[in-house]
This record gives sequence, structure tokens and C-alpha cells, in this order.
Amino acid sequence: MGSPSVVPYIFLLLLVGCSARPLYPLPGRRNDRNKQPLQTFRAYNIAHRGSNGEIPEETTAAYMKAIEEGTDFIETDILASKDGALICFHDVILDVMTDIANHKEFADRKRTYDVQGVNTTGYFLVDFTLEELKLLRVKQRYPFRDQQYNGEFSIITFEEFISIALDAHRVVGIYPEIKNPVLINQHVKWPGGKKFEDKFVETLKKYGYNGSYMSKQWLKQPAFIQSFAPTSLIYISNQTDLPKIFLIDDTNTPTQDTNQSYWEITSDGYLDYIKEYVVGIGPWKDTIVPCSNNYLQTPSDLVARAHARNLQVHPYTFRNENQFVHFNFSEDPYNEFDYWINKMGVDGLFTDFTGSLHHYQEWTNPFASGDKEATRLLNKIELMLSKFKYT
Repeated sequence: MGSPSVVPYIFLLLLVGCSARPLYPLPGRRNDRNKQPLQTFRAYNIAHRGSNGEIPEETTAAYMKAIEEGTDFIETDILASKDGALICFHDVILDVMTDIANHKEFADRKRTYDVQGVNTTGYFLVDFTLEELKLLRVKQRYPFRDQQYNGEFSIITFEEFISIALDAHRVVGIYPEIKNPVLINQHVKWPGGKKFEDKFVETLKKYGYNGSYMSKQWLKQPAFIQSFAPTSLIYISNQTDLPKIFLIDDTNTPTQDTNQSYWEITSDGYLDYIKEYVVGIGPWKDTIVPCSNNYLQTPSDLVARAHARNLQVHPYTFRNENQFVHFNFSEDPYNEFDYWINKMGVDGLFTDFTGSLHHYQEWTNPFASGDKEATRLLNKIELMLSKFKYT
């Protein structure tokens, strides 16, 4: 701690500061100077499609709930409408997550397209304009979750999503995914021959998102760009220096654009290659630690090999319900958080239940606990005030 003699000066500073301006910005008004910064000393809490364990995914309410519950980043999937608007939505078809079946005016829109080598039939988002998509209402994906909000919320755009983060009372990062770029570029065309990836980066730049990982600009408006498509991440590497995360699917699922196997993209050679374009990987958690009969097996060395190459590891997806929590954790998601953060040493977690992860983090490694940070701050203040002691 700093010298006790400095305490009166600190108190005076606080009084002057409080009289000059409010400690926190008023609701709905941005004041970056007053915003609590992004925490960077512990694993990131990444709100997977918002707080979708409680509220239907990818909606304004789900993202605002996640911010309220303490998330570091709000995550979203980006697709595109027929008229080129970028939309926050996970599925390429609207059948499961919206009330499209109730809209008889769209009954003739059902199509069959090839989606990653599989003929898929449904109401494809790429066949609807933004105006038409705004007529639809979203519902909860899982029947065992709260259904009371079904039909209350609309699909939102990428720009609306960004506004939610920027209007937060503290610095909240965004974590958008370039979703199904092969399909989008096949069915949606933009003027001047621009691609989905071009429009994606243009939107981020429009709202001031740029800067390499941990740079001053990045800390002001943090963002990770993610994708399962390595060619998309490589393509945008010349357009933005924002940090990128290469998502990794199940061991049996090849990459959607290059048709590479899991074993190839997690090999030492490929990690050495991709680290030139990304700052980390986002694997499905069961590919890091295999599971059999709902019990964890011997962990792979993927985390260690990634860390040896200075790559972060952000596994997905952590869910509270018993069917998603392996038996090793005694049906307790906090035990699961503890295992992945403290034993596996991951750098961030995608979770459907932001509040649970935040509570765990606050209890075990609270934001305000850093004695070193507090001491460093007091020492700076003491140094600043020392010249006034004897005047």
C-alpha cells in the first residue's frame, strides 16, 4: 500500500472528481472516459449468442441481459439477407428459431440448397429481405428452457448488435462470427463484386473497430473475429488487424471451405501456419477433452500445443443443464468452470449462462481483488501528489 500520508489527498481528489462529473454515465449516453475497462487478468466470459440460457438467442434482450450479468464479450453469428443486410442469426434456415410457419405469405419460399455437402430443405434466410425478416419473431431453441419470451423479439442486424455493445455502461467487447461464408457468397451478391467478408469488415470499421490485440484502440473497443472457415480469416487478414479466432468443430466434421479434417487443422504444422493469421483457436470442448458415456477421458495436448505457439484457447459451449455437464462435475457447472480455467488453463469460455460464469469468476478471482493493481494505482497517485506535500 502507499503511504498513509497520501490518503487525505486521495480523498480530496475523489471529492473534486465527484463534484465535476458523475462517476457513471447516464443510461443511454456514451461516455468512454468514464467506462469501466475490459478485464484482462482472467479468462474471458463470452456470452454465447447472448444470455441465451434465459432469453431466446441473438436478440436484443439476450445481449442486454448478458451485459447486465457481467459478460466480457457478447458473441453473435453473422449471416446476410437477400438484399445484403448483415443479420445476427445462427441457422441458415428460419424453420427452427422463428415463427416462419405462421406467415402464410411466405409459404412458397421453401427451398433445398447444398449446405456443407448436405442437401438441406427449409426457409433460407438468404431468400428474404431485411424488411421481411423483421416481420418474424424468435423463439427459444431448447424445449427445456424458459419459453415465456417466445414471439416477443425480432431478428436484429449486425449494426444493432454493435450499438448494444457501444451503449453499455462499461466496455463490452464483441465477438462476431463470419458464418457459413461459402453459402452466403453463393446466394447473396453485393455491388462492385464485394464479398460477404468485405461487408463484414466494412461494418466493423464503420463503427471504429480496429487495432491489434491489446492495443490501445482494441482495449477501447475490443473485438474478436471468429470463423470455422480458415480461408475467410486469411482473406480478411489484409483488411483488418483485429484479432481473429479459428473455430474448430467436432473431430468428424471437416472445415466448411477447405474440407480439411480435424486432425489436419490441429496438427503442429497447421497450427504453425494458422498462427500467422489468428491469435487463438475456439475448439468444441469435447475435442480438447474427449468424453465417453458422459465421463471425461484423458485430455489431449491441444491447449498446451496452442499455448506453446502463443495462441489463446476459447472452448465452446458451456451450459448449465445436467445433460450438458459431464458426470465428473457432479451436475455442478461451477465445478466444470473450475476444471477448465484452473486445470486446463483456457483463456476464455463461450457460455449460454453468462451470470453463472461471472459469479464463479467473482467468487474465485474477483475483478477488484488485484492487490498489485491497487498498490500500483496508489503509488501513481502518491507520486503525482508528492510535489504538493511541502508547498
